[in-house]
Amino acid sequence: MMKEDDKFFAEAPFICVKAMEKGVNIIGVTRGETTKIHHTEKLDRNEVLIAQFTEHTSAIKVRGKAEIYTPYGVIHSGETEESV
Repeated sequence: MMKEDDKFFAEAPFICVKAMEKGVNIIGVTRGETTKIHHTEKLDRNEVLIAQFTEHTSAIKVRGKAEIYTPYGVIHSGETEESV
């Protein structure tokens, strides 16, 4: 039987991050009175991470060249105007 918490996690938004270069950092940030880093991952080129916003994760930071797939579209990180 599904509990209320299970429903929250099943419906919580998520993103997919595809690294376009070696060494892309993914950083999970907590919610609450004080914001803290609670999880980090390092991806190599073409690796993919699927991350979900939860009761503990309020933000996800991506550092490096990556494609970030969201319910709102695709975002490209780590690019400058010269590389577009």
